[in-house]
Amino acid sequence: MQCTVSARKHARDPLGAALDIVGDRWSLLVVRDLLRGNTRFGQLRESVVGIAPNILAERLRRLERNGVLVRRRYQDAPPRDEYVLTRRGHGLGAAVGALLIWGEAAQHDLSLVDQACGHEVGLVYRCPKCDRDTPRSRLRIVEG
Repeated sequence: MQCTVSARKHARDPLGAALDIVGDRWSLLVVRDLLRGNTRFGQLRESVVGIAPNILAERLRRLERNGVLVRRRYQDAPPRDEYVLTRRGHGLGAAVGALLIWGEAAQHDLSLVDQACGHEVGLVYRCPKCDRDTPRSRLRIVEG
């Protein structure tokens, strides 16, 4: 007896697909620091504590291949590039923020703040159709 399974069952779920891109030890830290405004290799090497230069270069290449950032030349001689998040990359800000809030309970040395007022902010889920906030207790993951 032959069993058929839809192609959808073989496809990677959205969380798995996202983790394929940024689920390693360093990628979200690189994205965090790009969100902070560190755009040059040397700045990232200093701000992402513990990352080896070859690993940083590989992560930047992978993030570029996956459309999370773009590399732009800012100096020709010698050649120097900077790394800028794309719209897709900026979309990771919510995930980085959520992880920062979650991790802050254990570390207490970082918090997510509004740049305009300086106050700490929290993660809010919002239903765009109903135009209201949705408590975490009412959230569930469903297949599309």
